[in-house]
Formats: sequence, C-alpha cells, structure tokens
Amino acid sequence: MKLITDDIREKLLANWHLGEGKDPFPVVKFFNPIGPATWLITEMVANQPDILFGLCDLGFQCPELGYVSLTELESVVVLGALGIERDLNFTADFPISVYAQAARSCGEITFDRDALLQAQAWLEAEKRRRPE
Repeated sequence: MKLITDDIREKLLANWHLGEGKDPFPVVKFFNPIGPATWLITEMVANQPDILFGLCDLGFQCPELGYVSLTELESVVVLGALGIERDLNFTADFPISVYAQAARSCGEITFDRDALLQAQAWLEAEKRRRPE
C-alpha cells in the first residue's frame, strides 16, 4: 500500500506552511497491523519530503510529538510480508494537541471520545490560565 498519496502529500505540505503556533488536525494515521505502533501525521517538511511530523506511539507507553522518516516507515516488514499500513477510514475530529494530551494521559494514542474531550477541556482551561 502506498502510504502517501498525492492528496495526502498536498495536505501535509499545506500544514507545514501554516508556520509557528499552528495546531493542525492529523491528516493520516499509520499503524503496525500486528503491533501497537501508531502514527498520527500532521505535516511533511517542505524541503525534506522524507520527513514527517506528528504524534508517534511505538507502544512503549511514551507517545510523543516528533519526526519520522517516510522511507523508514515504508521499509518496515513484519512477519516477512506485512508492512506499516495507512488507515483508510481515519478522519481526525480534533487538532493534534488534543490527541497528544490524551495520549500523555492514557500512555498511548487513543481514539476514545471521552478521553479526547477531557484532553480538549484541559487544554482550553490551560489557555485561560496562561496570560498572553
């Protein structure tokens, strides 16, 4: 399976060009079909299209925002034949900050609506507490 289509590439690059202070929605979800690893990708570095940015969870209970190599994701082979897959049905309902906060609270990327709504409420409360 092709991990990045032309349409996905355009959206990832558009998010990259939003600049500092952005909080884009994840564009694509990748996962290991037989393991816990999951990536929610928001951006592609414009001058280095092999480098993606998003929420990365390798299944060690320490998900983090960071960079990942598209080439490395495409080169993963598990059980001799399977590779990292793209979730064809994934649509983000929240910006990446909400998924990241929920992942920090849960120890893994979660799609549990209650956990995501709690993370969103916590982030909004934090914004109100911080003077700008």
